Amino acid sequence: MSKRVLVASRISKSAIELLKSNGFEVVEVHEPPEEELANIIKGFDAIIVRSKPRVTKKVIESADKLRVIARAGVGLDNIDVETAEKKGIIVVNAPEAVTQAVAELTVGLMLAVARKIAFSDRKMRVGEWVKHEAVGFELSGKTLGIVGFGRIGRAVARICYYGFGMKIIYTDKTCNIEAGREFNAQCVDLDTLLKTADVVSIHTPLTPETYHLINEDKLKLMKKTAILINTARGAVVDTNALVKALKEKWIAGAGLDVFEEEPLPKDHPLLSLDNVVLTPHIGASSTEAQDRAGIEVAKRIVELLK
Repeated sequence: MSKRVLVASRISKSAIELLKSNGFEVVEVHEPPEEELANIIKGFDAIIVRSKPRVTKKVIESADKLRVIARAGVGLDNIDVETAEKKGIIVVNAPEAVTQAVAELTVGLMLAVARKIAFSDRKMRVGEWVKHEAVGFELSGKTLGIVGFGRIGRAVARICYYGFGMKIIYTDKTCNIEAGREFNAQCVDLDTLLKTADVVSIHTPLTPETYHLINEDKLKLMKKTAILINTARGAVVDTNALVKALKEKWIAGAGLDVFEEEPLPKDHPLLSLDNVVLTPHIGASSTEAQDRAGIEVAKRIVELLK
């Protein structure tokens, strides 16, 4: 009897074909709610997800054959890893596959906020010529503060150091001096980074320690001319505090790809602000990244189940 794989998020066709060519039965049900996922998980040997759906304790305990949970991307915060491990289920992901895609979007958001690109576009579309209101600033020569100096943080540093000549400072729980040597980067504490940086970019995973790491007190440390970029996890930033900071001009602007509540509600206060650029959690949404992530986890499933 062939092994069965439940693909619960959209992944690349090449990854699907890889599984099928290795004799796996593949069933696609995209982002089902918890109750539905708990009902359909029975009989499957593996499940593949992206940032959604959540593979909760209820889902895992409802499974009768599950041996592998695969996240086609980076981070495991939508998977109850503890419950999976207790049941002997292997959890895998593809942390390197999306690095370049997220790094490039991060830099895109920096430029969009610093040069008021999205603001100008919105105004142009309603017939307003905002040449004088859209004066921004150059990234060249500015200080970039990176919160979390892992694969993506270092990829962003590489683009900004070599591409714009930015000065790099970073904060990280390990403060690996060697990791920053290529960029002449200095490891500093979070408060120093926030007080110093012209651009603050967040690349830390969501853990109990990093939940609302950037709160009202931290935002008040930033320069009034600084911008905040978050392509990591929404809950690393206290949304209410950020809205206040943007409204009251404690900081100049923000670029956000991730949110505490996704999708962002239609009446959310962020949507009414001109000094923020918003994207719908598309950091890993490049054709190349999705191919790499899907194929990487598909290969792992083949290895583990065959």
